[in-house]
Amino acid sequence: MSSREVVLARVRRALADVPREERPDEVPVARDYRRVHGSRTAEETVELLAENLADYRALVHRSTAGALPGLIGRLLAERGARTLLVPPGLDASWVAASDITRVEDRASATARELDAVDSVLTGCAVAIAETGTLVLDGGPDQGRRRITLVPDHHLCVVRVPEQVVDSVPQALPRLAPDRPLTWISGPSATSDIELDRVEGVHGPRTLEVILLTGA
Repeated sequence: MSSREVVLARVRRALADVPREERPDEVPVARDYRRVHGSRTAEETVELLAENLADYRALVHRSTAGALPGLIGRLLAERGARTLLVPPGLDASWVAASDITRVEDRASATARELDAVDSVLTGCAVAIAETGTLVLDGGPDQGRRRITLVPDHHLCVVRVPEQVVDSVPQALPRLAPDRPLTWISGPSATSDIELDRVEGVHGPRTLEVILLTGA
């Protein structure tokens, strides 16, 4: 018996007591699974997010609203960035302290043109503490999905604590399934059979996250 036949036989056995006329939406599915592991304050949730982001080799910074433009300008200057891709709905004050050349998020931009950009700056839709994950949904301050996948350096601003949740089950109700969701857990990386890690293969080589308070 082939592996395919084994799998199909198991499926048939599992469905043996299901009436043929029954439809999936007619049977309620229990959703009483645990939505969060443990109990945390908002501050503890933000700390957990910072720890897990760092575990994924993201660079984590903290800032107040007033200090944000200066921090962004300094981080870009330290990288020697000369061009910055900015989504159309991003708060213009965020880059007021930098004289870097700003690149618009254009639908006509090619992959080669995006690859030539030094850095991209975005907000996010939600951040998940337990997994150290940032979720982008193509909102006005995030732009098209590809602008965060092609450039080598991504700066992402997370408003804390309002954009931070504990778990994936808490994040999902905040997200619209018909939007282009991008889930980011650290900079892009892969490893070969020898476990040699290579970064920047499927997305930005460097991810920097700014946890913004008092926005």
